[in-house]
Amino acid sequence: MQSSQTQPALTIGTRGSPLAMAQAEEVRDLLSKVHGLAPDTIAIKVIKTSGDIILDRPLSEVGGKGLFTKEIERALETGEIDLAVHSSKDMSTSLPEGMQICAFLKREDVRDAFISLVAKSPDHLAEGAKIGTSSLRRAAQFKRFRKDFRIVGFRGNVQTRLKKLADGVADATLLAIAGLNRLDQDHRATLILDERDFPPAPAQGAICIETRLDDARTTQLAAALSHRETEIRVLAERAFLEKLDGSCRTPIAALSTLEGDRLTLFGQILSPDGSQAFEAEMTGTRTDGQQMGFALGEKLIAEAGPDFIAQFNR
Repeated sequence: MQSSQTQPALTIGTRGSPLAMAQAEEVRDLLSKVHGLAPDTIAIKVIKTSGDIILDRPLSEVGGKGLFTKEIERALETGEIDLAVHSSKDMSTSLPEGMQICAFLKREDVRDAFISLVAKSPDHLAEGAKIGTSSLRRAAQFKRFRKDFRIVGFRGNVQTRLKKLADGVADATLLAIAGLNRLDQDHRATLILDERDFPPAPAQGAICIETRLDDARTTQLAAALSHRETEIRVLAERAFLEKLDGSCRTPIAALSTLEGDRLTLFGQILSPDGSQAFEAEMTGTRTDGQQMGFALGEKLIAEAGPDFIAQFNR
């Protein structure tokens, strides 16, 4: 007689935030649908990361992108989980030895949402308005937009940020509309910002799946979920980020589009105070993405000078 306490066919590792759980559940449901697996045979294991624990300081001060992934990757390495689900923009361009990103789900809206209880757009904010964000990119872009804006540190989920707005901690905040959409909270957005004026973080809006290189079975199952157009675009943006040696201490934005065989990649780097910005665009074919990313990074380094980014990573 078969035990009712059977081992799960797969175990997904994720952070425990509402958004992270929604993303893990999306992957579970897709695995179930594509491979005919019963949903209850795919377990979701919540792993608390340093980024979830350290909430009183900006990420740039305590370790950057790896804060949201290293504990999950450790569980993947030890076999505690079979695959990890991440927001692609949280992923370092350098993965731990033995790990790979084997799939990118179809990308959501890449844009940022402006959320305010006192103004219908950034233009309508009062002089000296406080912008709540922990993102150096968003802070730099808003300081570039208007020098009088004041940036205040702001982390937490949607509900936490709305409470902070109601308490007057800030006059406005910014969130990826992709996350709001996945939580059915898009009505919280006061305005969706134009991606040409406020380009997103590299890989924003894309969920990725990480597996062990030596786990061919799980990798094959997960790779079947990958969306080719998203993969092409995100790999181009990540190559741009890698060339710039991007970290959470450097404001970097990237935006790619793919129309037929034509790939366009836009990149932007800024000083944290928004006083300096360098940007450029390249076009090529869908097979040129990573080379374009590296070339665009080289172009901006040449324009800004090698010390421009280095000064922020010291």
